[in-house]
Amino acid sequence: MKKIGRLDRPDNSGSAHMFESPVLEKMSRTHISIPIVMFLVISTISFYYALTNTEIQLGVGLLILASGLFVFTFVEYMMHKHFFHMEPDTPVKDKLQYSVHGVHHDYPRDKDRLAMPPFVSAAYVIIFYFVFTFLMGDYALYFLPGFLIGYTGYLGVHYIVHAFQPPKNFLKVLWVNHAIHHYKDPDVAFGVSSPLWDILLGTMPKKQ
Repeated sequence: MKKIGRLDRPDNSGSAHMFESPVLEKMSRTHISIPIVMFLVISTISFYYALTNTEIQLGVGLLILASGLFVFTFVEYMMHKHFFHMEPDTPVKDKLQYSVHGVHHDYPRDKDRLAMPPFVSAAYVIIFYFVFTFLMGDYALYFLPGFLIGYTGYLGVHYIVHAFQPPKNFLKVLWVNHAIHHYKDPDVAFGVSSPLWDILLGTMPKKQ
């Protein structure tokens, strides 16, 4: 099993102090609404620009948008499994892995660290935009909103599964899977917003 957290915290409460600098410590935290609003605003602008400044038909654009959402679910799974849970076999990888994700496993109830800080999220969007534009030209203006809507859904689901009790409907599987990932087996249930890739790639939690 990969080493994810460092602390023996049976109640998983509290919050890590990650930086000596109070400015950096403050910048490492964010309210969940900030990246969500940022992604939705950027998605709206990109979609509007695609509608008004390209010759791509709306029907095609909507298919591209849906493909962006679908691709995000795969990226979410792969990033969680292979980057957030990388083997910390060097000091650099150990520090990186703990900073980006291990701290969350030690303090899963810390609501201020359930999303990347705004400046990191903004950097992600810039990188996504240039990569998608390089790969698909104007179609990126439709693909980017779909991808960011997927990212927004991931942030929202990740927040509510940590902040609220599970509902009594089909969405309960998201709460149960993520609880198993945190408290029983960190090598399963890498999909937060969807169990799709866990099902397809064989990392769904085993039924008790």
